[in-house]
Amino acid sequence: MLHIVACIKQVPDTKIIKMNPKTNTMDRRTAPAILNPYDAHAVEEAVRLRDKYGGTVSVVTMGPPPAVKAIKKCIEIGADEGYLITDRRFAGADTLATSYAVTKAIEKISKIKPVDLIICGKMTIDGDTGQVGPGIARRLDIPPLTSVNKVVEVNREEGKAIVHRKLEDGYEVVQSSLPCLLSVEKTINEVPYSPFPNMLKAARYQPHIWSVDDLEDVDIKQLGLKGSPTIVSKVWAPPKPEGGEILEGSSQDQVEKLLAVLLEKKELFQAKEGV
Repeated sequence: MLHIVACIKQVPDTKIIKMNPKTNTMDRRTAPAILNPYDAHAVEEAVRLRDKYGGTVSVVTMGPPPAVKAIKKCIEIGADEGYLITDRRFAGADTLATSYAVTKAIEKISKIKPVDLIICGKMTIDGDTGQVGPGIARRLDIPPLTSVNKVVEVNREEGKAIVHRKLEDGYEVVQSSLPCLLSVEKTINEVPYSPFPNMLKAARYQPHIWSVDDLEDVDIKQLGLKGSPTIVSKVWAPPKPEGGEILEGSSQDQVEKLLAVLLEKKELFQAKEGV
């Protein structure tokens, strides 16, 4: 029986969120908080694997108390248990500190029931780094398999998993020992509408909520701002694209005008050093 842990995050809906023109930061009040779309596919894949091989799906996230909503969404999708680690000492964490905190939560979950497989979304839409999943794998000393778009097999008895990893020109088939960590693409599956019994279960479900003090062997210096060696010095909205120029005249005239425009942009024709 597999125990699969899906790592998730509650994020602002970047399709709606606006930038504060004075501070050049995201105004999170302008957009609703949602389950990170990539993580929804991670949970869905975990549920499908559980249904195929048997077992349990647990989800874990770090965030403020309202992140309970994201866990409930995962219960709707079909997860069995949810764990939220929330504490002001987690605040301001970069990807390094986040991976440390989530790893500590997974270590505690594994003492309740040993973990065979960890699944993460490829990245979060508010950060786009794709670093937390591999960071967790490194801290747990297990293989990370990134850009996974198909899980072929998970064999707990033989201690192996076989997956397809997405490449620019196709895919590669990779076999890994268990436990391992997968970070998955959106194309790995389709997340269907939740069945009504799952929605009822999610509405009543209360996740396990842990603070820093509930975790074991935690180095406070590796949490939050103290444990974050990177900072975002500036964020700004990209300039709006300007309208294109319409070339008129005969075909010959248009070609000459186009060549003149291209020749003005000499950098397009300048070979990079060493190329």
